[in-house]
Amino acid sequence: MDKALHARYMKATATYRAHSETCTSCSPTTARCAEGRRLYESFTRLQDAYLAQQRRG
Repeated sequence: MDKALHARYMKATATYRAHSETCTSCSPTTARCAEGRRLYESFTRLQDAYLAQQRRG
């Protein structure tokens, strides 16, 4: 397992969750502010890369 990818994935997860817990403009199911969208997209890209790596593993 690529430890650097896993660490980046976990950091993106934590950053996105922290933002979504405090942002009054973001909704977990319908809408996200510009920052929330950016964080969510980063999280999902890293999640996809990590899961793909696990499948190849």
